[in-house]
Amino acid sequence: MPVQEINPDLQKERNTASFNPNEFSVWWAGGPAQYEQKKALEKMFLDDPELKDDLPISYLSHKELYEHSLRKACVIGEKIRKLRAEGEDGVDTYNALLGGSLGAAILKEGNPLTLHYVMFVPTIMGQGTMEQQVEWLSKAWDCEIIGTYAQTELGHGTFLRGLETRADYDEKTQEFVINSPTITAYKWWPGGLGHTANHAVVVAQLYTKGEFRGLAPFIVQLRHSDTHEPLPGIDIGDIGTKLGMKAVNNGYLGLKNVRVPLKNMLMKNQQVLPDGTYVAPKNSVLTYGTMMFVRCALIRDTAQSLAKASTIATRYAAVRRQSPIDPNQPEPQIMDHTTQQLKLFPQIAKAIVFKATGDGIWNMYNVLSGEIEQGNLDRLPEMHALSCCLKAICSADAAAGVETSRLACGGHGFLEVSNFPTIYGMTTAVCTYEGENTVMLLQTARYLVKVYGQALNGEKLVPTVAYINDFLKERQFVNFDGSLECIVRAFHYVAANKVRIAYERIEQRRRQGHSAEVAANLCGIELTQAADLHGRAFLAQSAYNEILAVSRAVSPALADVLKVVLELYLIDACLNRIGNFLRFIDLTDDDVSKLELRLESCLKSLRPNAVALVDSFDLHDRVLDSALGAYDGNVYDHIFESAKKNPLNKEPVNASFHKYLKPFMKAHL
Repeated sequence: MPVQEINPDLQKERNTASFNPNEFSVWWAGGPAQYEQKKALEKMFLDDPELKDDLPISYLSHKELYEHSLRKACVIGEKIRKLRAEGEDGVDTYNALLGGSLGAAILKEGNPLTLHYVMFVPTIMGQGTMEQQVEWLSKAWDCEIIGTYAQTELGHGTFLRGLETRADYDEKTQEFVINSPTITAYKWWPGGLGHTANHAVVVAQLYTKGEFRGLAPFIVQLRHSDTHEPLPGIDIGDIGTKLGMKAVNNGYLGLKNVRVPLKNMLMKNQQVLPDGTYVAPKNSVLTYGTMMFVRCALIRDTAQSLAKASTIATRYAAVRRQSPIDPNQPEPQIMDHTTQQLKLFPQIAKAIVFKATGDGIWNMYNVLSGEIEQGNLDRLPEMHALSCCLKAICSADAAAGVETSRLACGGHGFLEVSNFPTIYGMTTAVCTYEGENTVMLLQTARYLVKVYGQALNGEKLVPTVAYINDFLKERQFVNFDGSLECIVRAFHYVAANKVRIAYERIEQRRRQGHSAEVAANLCGIELTQAADLHGRAFLAQSAYNEILAVSRAVSPALADVLKVVLELYLIDACLNRIGNFLRFIDLTDDDVSKLELRLESCLKSLRPNAVALVDSFDLHDRVLDSALGAYDGNVYDHIFESAKKNPLNKEPVNASFHKYLKPFMKAHL
């Protein structure tokens, strides 16, 4: 398609911006060096003709899509090898190509090799001994072997103790014998397992000397290293088409008397000695370190999903004209409708807040990893609880935000060429993998109930839950003045009350004679609500701290816009949970009315900068892959061009007319 001029409505929006979008883009990328690296990677990968699609992939069959995606994944892998040889394969490179926007541009429905890099390799690094890392990591980094992570089963997911795959240690041969005793014990869902991987970290129930020892990870070879044929005892394949991530080659795995040597059990945290003696881990939570690592990374991924969705919908809202506000005036840009602004602008704000929070959580995780290596596990439970609830909240909000953005585009948002179906499929998947969201909230809630009891006993709590100590000292919230600082404080107060209720209800059930487990189940609603408010209080505090810190470091023009973004995020978050605020804080009707009017004022203030803000996300047209969200704003030309690519339109009369329709129409004559 020839280069077109920018749609005049979209250009007008860019001309009204009060700040320089490039300044924001540099911050969004992580700084000047990261911004330059981003641009270099885009040029290196997006300009490569081998990584472009001649036909929209939605027209490919499941088999064709996998084969097409694996070819491109290998091209990407070869480029990564070259970058690594030149010492330029930093963490940001892998983030961009595997979980970030660049990877999504090249492989719209996911990369069959992603789990090799983000689960298989990190698991060996996190749970393998130094000797095991030396043996396996060089092979994995060079892709001499391709791995995946096989934990979830057909019958069990987040409840790890329910896994059925069993590994029995044979002292005579110094091997583990691994079996899938039932159909529900089949490993189900691991990315790349179907036809890509030839190795896997298989999580199984460990038995030595006839005794159950708990879960353990094993490196298991699945396919022959040359022929790729499944090895004896291995039943393996692809699980079929899905809502999203259609190219990831998720697979199933059944094992029958598969023997692996003793050295293939990852033993950094727990050991089995040659005679079958079991040495337990110092802390069982250490074995879940890889999952915590991925959950922290996912928070930043949700920001990217919202950035893409809000960019598409906001640009479309600047171009689409419909429904006169004043009957005597022409149809306005739909972004002039306040209801449209309420759909779009909070998603932009959430993208920015989730990005800032995700960066903070990532830094916390890296600090914690260093502490763990030194044997300091004090803050591990806190980090685990925080990563669980933030993964749940950010993924749920992002999935809802993508859908809201799609609906804001009317019928055209329903088209595949809008790219909303793919973005939604990729985003909503995060609500389930690495821990189903309700289970994640319950894990956080168990931690919160425990620390509430500690606070009642006068213990000082760690920073992210210290607000509970404050609540117990001051049981009443006074002087709600509507300031942003006050809203953050109110979130903590509401969260503390929800934790209190969960704690008291569980204690009440236990006094009635219920066990701790039954009491927790009966109080599941209170527990998930407490965890949700805890996470949202953390997000509110993080938004306040991080965005104000950024505002102090950028130009006054950009700082003014970011402060409006912060205000919109906090007020919108407060109003969306106004019932809880009214329950625990003595808010008046006037207080709520002022918040509602300030929300409308924030929308009005952001209106002139909305397009500039989404432009600042600096998402390449290949990343967006959307007829509705292209930088030039020529929406209708792009939609029509995509229709012309439809294989059904390559011939004026489809063969089915002569085969089916014409005989049907003429049958009565």
